[in-house]
Amino acid sequence: MNAAEHIADLAAFVAASPSSYHAAAEVAGRLSAAGFAEQRETEAWQGLAAGYVVRDGAVIAWRLPSETEAPVGFRLVGAHTDSPGFKLKPQPSTYAFGFSQAAMEVYGGPLLNSWLDREFGLAGRLILRDGSTRLVSTPAWLRIPQLAPHLDRSVNESLHLDRQAHLKPIYAMGAGDLLAALARNADVPADAIDGFDLFAAVTEAPAQFGVSREFLASARLDNLSSVHAGLVALLAAEASDQVQVLACFDHEEIGSDSRSGAAGPFLEDVLRRIATSLGWDADAQAVAIAKSFMISADAGHSIHPNYPGLHDPDHQPILNSGPLLKVNANQRYTTEGPGTARWLSVCRAAGVPTQPFVSNNAVPCGSTIGPLSATRLGIESVDVGVPLLSMHSARELCGVEDAAWLASALETFYQRG
Repeated sequence: MNAAEHIADLAAFVAASPSSYHAAAEVAGRLSAAGFAEQRETEAWQGLAAGYVVRDGAVIAWRLPSETEAPVGFRLVGAHTDSPGFKLKPQPSTYAFGFSQAAMEVYGGPLLNSWLDREFGLAGRLILRDGSTRLVSTPAWLRIPQLAPHLDRSVNESLHLDRQAHLKPIYAMGAGDLLAALARNADVPADAIDGFDLFAAVTEAPAQFGVSREFLASARLDNLSSVHAGLVALLAAEASDQVQVLACFDHEEIGSDSRSGAAGPFLEDVLRRIATSLGWDADAQAVAIAKSFMISADAGHSIHPNYPGLHDPDHQPILNSGPLLKVNANQRYTTEGPGTARWLSVCRAAGVPTQPFVSNNAVPCGSTIGPLSATRLGIESVDVGVPLLSMHSARELCGVEDAAWLASALETFYQRG
């Protein structure tokens, strides 16, 4: 898949994935179409040669090698399906001064001002009274209107947004019932909804722009750019001498402490059940873990041309110059010498450029799933990802070339490690 094809497919993937639950379903659908079979956690493990399992908004897929009598390692690519934004509160409908407004809670660390004066919908899951789950995605129903400068002359100097008071979107005039509207959208009775997990979802389609169309503007590039690259890589790769695994977790933006997050037991459970189905005892499983390696793929920062002083002066990655190798001395990223060498070897074999990223010492560094998975499982790992501008905005920006390069590097990793 060349860069143009890859970026078009990434745009389609993002459009089909307005929530983590939709992203997991989209990954599962593409895996199923490629011959991977679903393994249900509630059923006996079937020893599938190519399979996947979905847990809420997370999904893990694998492909076995032809020879598995002796313990072999796991080649893992990890990413996350969630993005920062807003989540609907349990009592979502409020009314003030003739406006119906949605009560929403801030999820993670979004760039709050990027959601102002932007129409958006709701996406996620409904839990129905009969116990079934229904994925839903609405049109652009909501908007958080910004205060006009006539009413606040300081707004262009210092914008302050109170998370409780200023971020309630309007969705109707008069008293409206948001849950009833959601029920109509899902074609279910209003009293059939017993629970829900619904998030703000940008409805504007991803778009290429720039004089040479070298940029992609889109919601949720952090971190669907990595989920998509890992999926494309796994589907393009052929079976190798190790177990190939793609692990896409939920809840990274809020710390990963959940049953479907990287700090939870999901990946460990799946690896253990794969190993057990292959007949590996506890010692053989420990050998397999010791032979394993993980690439934690999550978007990172391009240097911002308007704020260069916030970046490290000696490490200034830019868009369309290759995926990042993310390094932090305090282990906010897991990259160390052996992981660096392995990543560089993979990139050389794939013909992919790469750029080191290190934070300015005076600017706090973010983190991702790499340290969590390494701590929980003891698997050697490295942190990488495509560079972005406007990270955590409602609409982020990446380079067209970088996304395809990341997928190519991950495919090579799956093939030869």
